[in-house]
Amino acid sequence: MSHPSSSLRRLVAASCLFASCGAFAFSLSDLSNQDATAGLKAALEKGANTAVANLGRQNGFLDNDKVKIHLPSALEQAMPIIRMTGQGAQVDALVTDMNHAAEAAVPLAKPLLVNAVKSMSVTDAKNILSGGDTSVTDFFRQKTSGELAVKFLPIVKQVTDKNGLSGRYNAVMGQVAKTGLVSGDQSTVEGYVTQRALDGLFLMIGEEEKAIRKDPVGTGSAIIGKVFGALR
Repeated sequence: MSHPSSSLRRLVAASCLFASCGAFAFSLSDLSNQDATAGLKAALEKGANTAVANLGRQNGFLDNDKVKIHLPSALEQAMPIIRMTGQGAQVDALVTDMNHAAEAAVPLAKPLLVNAVKSMSVTDAKNILSGGDTSVTDFFRQKTSGELAVKFLPIVKQVTDKNGLSGRYNAVMGQVAKTGLVSGDQSTVEGYVTQRALDGLFLMIGEEEKAIRKDPVGTGSAIIGKVFGALR
């Protein structure tokens, strides 16, 4: 039995092939053996860890336009007035702090993502292999998003509370939320950043997944070779 250290890129290459093949000799049931499942789990774990590492570092959110956290549009519209009062630097600092808060929280996702992979069932594996372009992302979101939100929130609050504008944000957005113009998770800065941090994490996992499906070249893994062989 081989034990590859294949990446998420190598895993989803198999599902890409599955989606593109018009006919193949074996069914998905042939891929549920222990060896294939072990390789699948190793690839998912590696891919999740990579996403966490890229976002959970200094400026991992701030310097990435795809996930950078901006003020909610409802509050952004009021910013010119606040800037006119000479608090522009504080506004900019709040945006920076929001992104740093997300960066501080994201490493907490690693053990939960790993546990989700370890508890993956054969059905989960088949769904990932035969699913659409976001099957890996959907798997992680379904298994971890609720618990991640609970873990992220206090870390985010600890960072954002240090900014003098966080209290004003909460006061303003709390009133705006009563009008129904924004969702409840935007009514506090910590709730807003927590949700955006989760969105950013799953987005980056999704971006990796899409890239894999688009160009599954160079897998070079024994376990993925087995999957490819079963799908021919």
